Amino acid sequence: MAEHRHRCEVAIVGAGPAGLSAARAAAAHGARVLLIDPQPAPGGQIWRHDVRHGAPALARALRAGLEAAGVPMLLQSEVVGCAGRRLFVRSGAQAAQVDYDRLVLATGARELLLPFPGWTLPGVTGAGGAQALAKQGWPVRGRRVVVAGSGPLLLAAAATLRRHGARVLGIHEQAPARALAAFAAGLWRWPGKALQALRLRAALAGVPYRAGSHVLRALGDGRLRAVELRVGARTLTLDCDQLACGFGLVPNIELAHALGCALDHAGGRHAQVAVDDWQRTSVEEVYAAGEACGIGGVDCATVEGAIAGHAAAGRRQAARALLPARARARRFAAGLRRHFALHDGLRTLADADTLICRCEDVPLSALAGLAPGREARLMTRCGMGACQGRVCGSALAELGGAARGGLRPPIFPVPLEVLAGFGHDLPADPPQESLK
Repeated sequence: MAEHRHRCEVAIVGAGPAGLSAARAAAAHGARVLLIDPQPAPGGQIWRHDVRHGAPALARALRAGLEAAGVPMLLQSEVVGCAGRRLFVRSGAQAAQVDYDRLVLATGARELLLPFPGWTLPGVTGAGGAQALAKQGWPVRGRRVVVAGSGPLLLAAAATLRRHGARVLGIHEQAPARALAAFAAGLWRWPGKALQALRLRAALAGVPYRAGSHVLRALGDGRLRAVELRVGARTLTLDCDQLACGFGLVPNIELAHALGCALDHAGGRHAQVAVDDWQRTSVEEVYAAGEACGIGGVDCATVEGAIAGHAAAGRRQAARALLPARARARRFAAGLRRHFALHDGLRTLADADTLICRCEDVPLSALAGLAPGREARLMTRCGMGACQGRVCGSALAELGGAARGGLRPPIFPVPLEVLAGFGHDLPADPPQESLK
């Protein structure tokens, strides 16, 4: 199979808020930029194109600016490996190669899903997953939906589902009421966030919002029929067609790990990419921005992307001007982590028969007595399925096991015909990560 080759000064992996901002900043200084993203349209998960309502204004403005600047994009393309200053990309059914001088990692995050009885039933999805499905046209009109888990994503997901015609029966936030009150009391420092919260609550008028409430189990035979919830000191069962349940986000660090970038666990149980004031990683000419550097939200991703783009183009003065805005955005993110911290009861919901690894059908009981990591994989194949441990590895880290280790290439599953297109250039093993 023929391999397509690309050459650029600044390659940016990820076309969400961080990647789009990095591309705009670097292109503004005349750098030859190339954006790479797995989605059919730029915007990432948070600015995913809505088939009925389009994209947010800021996303449209960034896209228009990049189009006017002639910035090329490799869409529906995944980076599956790297060697030196070269990326190996699956672009549709083709193998592609990207050579760069500088690289910006804006790889975003994925949902944290904690296992509980019934979580693999058809009709149970992540909160962000349900939002993405609705935006892509999956029919939700008239469906009875329960939204549960933790964090502001619950409100955003519920608002999107309702906007597409779903009947949202309730939003169940695991954080206690006192934590939510403390968070709300501090929102005056971020008036834009306060206004956004008010708009979301207005869009969800009439929808019950329960603090100190979480899922116990999903009920059904072959598909979801109802969900059992703990609401304060009582148990409540709601008949429903869909459960959208998310417990936060986990940074996507796979490509950073493959490149040998230093990682740290400053954000808790899940590693993130370590960067300096200029968003530089420990690897020369590799920068990172946004959720890969720690979950911070769209404002943080946008400003960090701009800093990385300016710095990658060699314009530190422009990057320096944005440092106060980044510090402010990160302070807000720290408040979110503090007030919406998961309580330990959520980590004990799974029983012996609950599947932990959905790809390989591995229940919790099969992992008893096994050392997390290599031994568990060898004895049960936990983490060796199509998702490459992205779901069960993060869940096990929360349940007290070791976090999933680095991936061997390819970073994403690749058809053999595409893999053959890379020849012998794709490396067999990534360098070991260093942990702070």
